[in-house]
Amino acid sequence: MSDASRAVDTIRTYLADNEIEHEETVRDSIEGASFSLTLPGEKKLQTPVRLDVSAHALGVHAFVCRNPDENHARVYRWLLERNLRMYAVSFAVDRTGDIYLEARLPLTSISHDELDRLLGSVLANADESFNAILELGFASSIRKEWEWRISRGESTRNLEAFRGWLEVGPDPA
Repeated sequence: MSDASRAVDTIRTYLADNEIEHEETVRDSIEGASFSLTLPGEKKLQTPVRLDVSAHALGVHAFVCRNPDENHARVYRWLLERNLRMYAVSFAVDRTGDIYLEARLPLTSISHDELDRLLGSVLANADESFNAILELGFASSIRKEWEWRISRGESTRNLEAFRGWLEVGPDPA
């Protein structure tokens, strides 16, 4: 059995054992497979994740946030500084500026315990970073939405995490 086949079997079993809903695309026994799943969070309610098993590595790709509207240099610096403290994954930006968590691990490291640590790292870093990324990269949009809702008596419930700096005055950037 190839390393790719063993990794695919391990991932299948892990996802089934943990009752994680997913879609699987099998390429072939040499090429491996892809698994698409969604991790639930608190601040970032859902983090879409794709696990790609190739002949030699497991690729992890998790969407975190679309391209920030503003303050790109500060957002990217924050992401790079955060990378220094993260396990297995790191922030990356695609050609359109969207923010992802990415990892590439050797197939021989894939086990149930390692998948637990890896997906835990994806979830923790996406969830813990989400509001900071929004504050840095979308402050003007959030402020406009807040003011519009206040002026019309609309609910601001989903903006409560930003109440502190929204009520104070100037943008946090």
